[in-house]
Parts: sequence; structure tokens; C-alpha cells
Amino acid sequence: MGYPSAPWTLKGYALLTLHLLDVDRVRHLIPKELDIKTVWPGRTVGGVYFSYYSPGSALEYNELIVAPALVSYQGKVGAWVSHIYVDNPDSVVGGREIWGLPKELAEFSWESDRRVTVRQGDRMLCKFKYNQPWLAWPQKFRGSSFSTINADVLLFSAELEARLGLIGSKIEVPAESPFSEIGLGQPFLSFHSDNMSLQVNAPEVVGQRAVEVRV
Repeated sequence: MGYPSAPWTLKGYALLTLHLLDVDRVRHLIPKELDIKTVWPGRTVGGVYFSYYSPGSALEYNELIVAPALVSYQGKVGAWVSHIYVDNPDSVVGGREIWGLPKELAEFSWESDRRVTVRQGDRMLCKFKYNQPWLAWPQKFRGSSFSTINADVLLFSAELEARLGLIGSKIEVPAESPFSEIGLGQPFLSFHSDNMSLQVNAPEVVGQRAVEVRV
């Protein structure tokens, strides 16, 4: 089993939803060293990301990312990923060892009626239904995410080039899903991305987590 070194360049298509989430409901998912950024009293921005990375990518796989908050640390701002699922074992190992991301294996089903379902065995993680994209235009974005490996706080950036379009969508997260506690509800914005090239860069250590000493 092997995986490429960072950065990873990933090509394909993706779906992204944005949600207003209750800070008190997601606080326990985020290291105490990180401050949650609010956009409304008691509310932060979270997101869900579905993607397929096609041949020509660093690895070929499907991915589901759940980010329950926008956070900051020492003046830097980024997303925090609490749950992440892929269907390629090499991606699991690479994600954990390079970026400290809690990747797990799952099964993905993309349907012709614009629906994607993600499962782990008999348990459904979520189902997402979306409409034909509209107002699509080429875009470039750069964003950052935090993660941790052992006591290190990491920050890594990603650059996206894609044709981005707005979509109507509906997400279903059953009670048995590990991230149902987040209370995603329905998104306030949803996007479809194709002709996509995503570069995920190697992380840098930006700080240390506090070590709890038990006596």
C-alpha cells in the first residue's frame, strides 16, 4: 500500500453545501486551542463536500468531507474537518499520515438522477439530492484547513480551479450517522463544480496543543 507525497493534485467534480451551525452544538468536535469564528450570534459556517477524483489525479477516489466550523488560531483562519470518508485505502493512510485527517472508508453511489449516497456497510451516512447547475462560471479559490497530528497543530492550504455553478439541493443525514449530532439542516447555499483541478498542499506546523497532565 502506498500514497504519493504532498501536494496532491486532484481532478474531477464536486458538490459543496454551506450551513449555519450552532456553535454550542459543534464546540466539542473542535480542539480547545482553536477559536470558532461566528458570522451571526451563536452561529458559525460549516460545510459538506462530496467529490469524485478521476484518473489523472494523484489518486482516484470518492470523498465526503464534513466541516462543522470556521475556526482561527494565532491570526490564521481556516476550516476544521471533523468527519471525512473516502473509498480508497491509500487515501485513508495518506490523509492520516500527511495531514492528520480522520479518514475512514465508505461506499459511494452516484445516481443518474443527481443523487449521491454514502454508506458504511449497512449504515447510511448521508444522502444528497441536487438540481441542474445554473449560472456556472470559471473560478479560482484558495482556502485553508486546520488539523492535528499528536501535539502539533497543522495548517494546510488548497487551491481550486473549476467551473462553479449554483444548485438547489437537499441533504438527508439519518440519526445513525456519526455526524447527525452536528444538526446540519438544509444548506443556505449549494454549488456544483466541474472541470476541477484541486491542489492540496503539504501542512505546516503552526503551534502545539496543550498537554493534559493527570496525577
